[in-house]
Amino acid sequence: MAIYIDPPIWPGHGRMWSHLVSDVSFAELHAFAARIGVPRGAFERDHYDLPAERYGDAVRAGAVEVGSKELLRRLTAAGLRRPKHRPARMP
Repeated sequence: MAIYIDPPIWPGHGRMWSHLVSDVSFAELHAFAARIGVPRGAFERDHYDLPAERYGDAVRAGAVEVGSKELLRRLTAAGLRRPKHRPARMP
């Protein structure tokens, strides 16, 4: 039962990004994101996109730092993975 974050290695829109996920539920993930001030619009199917400058905020709030492959493994094992080719269910 944790929130996980991968390193900010994903480029986009002139910035580097991390992914923030839960291994329990989308409700847990949304609550954590709200607590650190991440807008709901940053949620994409099964994760939040978090800019590099917010990485430390998430870690200080309790997000566990893991590599990208480990983050994906935990998200998939929790049954919360929603790939782009599958329609997203509303969290």
